[in-house]
Amino acid sequence: MKLDVIKLDSGAAGSIELADDIFGLEPRGDILQRVVRWQRAKAQAGTHSVLGKSEVSYSTKKIYRQKGTGGARHGSKKAPIFRHGGVYKGPTPRSHAFDLPKKVRALGLRHALSAKATAGELVIVEDLNLADAKTAAVAKAVKENGWKRVLVIDGAEVNEGFARAARNIEGVDILPSMGANVYDILKRDTLVITRAGVEALEARLK
Repeated sequence: MKLDVIKLDSGAAGSIELADDIFGLEPRGDILQRVVRWQRAKAQAGTHSVLGKSEVSYSTKKIYRQKGTGGARHGSKKAPIFRHGGVYKGPTPRSHAFDLPKKVRALGLRHALSAKATAGELVIVEDLNLADAKTAAVAKAVKENGWKRVLVIDGAEVNEGFARAARNIEGVDILPSMGANVYDILKRDTLVITRAGVEALEARLK
């Protein structure tokens, strides 16, 4: 598929031929859902923890005599049925991560890129070079192009001047091509990729 290339100042910069097997697929929601679930599960801290019966700090003295009370027989105030007692089968620290085949992950990235292209939310820019790499200049370029929640993907390395100038602008995120992932692509309204970024992504996904 062919797409127009623009400059950051909205000027034209020719066109680019995008690989159909990366940017021209029919997006599959099931693949995208699998990859996003894998990403979010891997990102979970898993530090949730509660105290069990053997961990709560409480007296170990027997509450009352075993027989003759007419009530249940209890030996410890640490039992889960008592206030301040331990929690029965509560959450403990663990990893939520699970395995997902590399081919499925790569396929998910292809479908995420294709989803943006299909929805008309993919923009290709020549590069991220600015004569005046300051926050005001980047904010102006973002506003003139009508970008609100945007993810910018550069080549192997991110343009340092642009990254420094854009880091204080709300709604603008920048990643190198190796950092491109399904979750970050889908959660933004617009995906902006440089020429170098397109070449790096196509080389990565071939």
